[in-house]
Amino acid sequence: QVQLVESGGGLVQSGGSLRLSCAASGRTFSRYVMGWFRQAPGKEREFVAAISSSSGVTSYADSVKGRFTISRDNAQNTVYLQMNSLKPEDTAVYYCAAAQGVNSIATMRLHSKSDYWGQGTQVTVSS
Repeated sequence: QVQLVESGGGLVQSGGSLRLSCAASGRTFSRYVMGWFRQAPGKEREFVAAISSSSGVTSYADSVKGRFTISRDNAQNTVYLQMNSLKPEDTAVYYCAAAQGVNSIATMRLHSKSDYWGQGTQVTVSS
C-alpha cells in the first residue's frame, strides 16, 4: 500500500513553468513505477509521463515530449514533474500514480491505469 500526495499546482501564464511534486508514504517507494496523468474538464484522464523504479526508463506522451521532464528521488520518496513552455491546453488536474510490475509503464501509457492514485493538483495555464 502506498499513499500519494501531490503539490505544486497553480496558475501560470502561457510559456511559463511549474514543478509538481508527489510525496509517497511507505518504505517500498523505490520498487514502484511512478507516473503522472492529467484530466481536463469534460475529457478522459490521459497519460503524461512515467519513470521506472531506478529512473533508468522514462516515457512521455507525445503532447508533452520535449517540454516536461519526470524525475524521482528514491531517498526522499518523491517524484517530480518539471513542466516548461506551458500551454493553455495543459490546463488540467494532474494526478500522481504508482504501480508495480514489469509492464507498468506500458500499462500506464496505453491504458491510463495504475494501482495507486493521488488526490490531484490543479494546473491552470492562462493565454
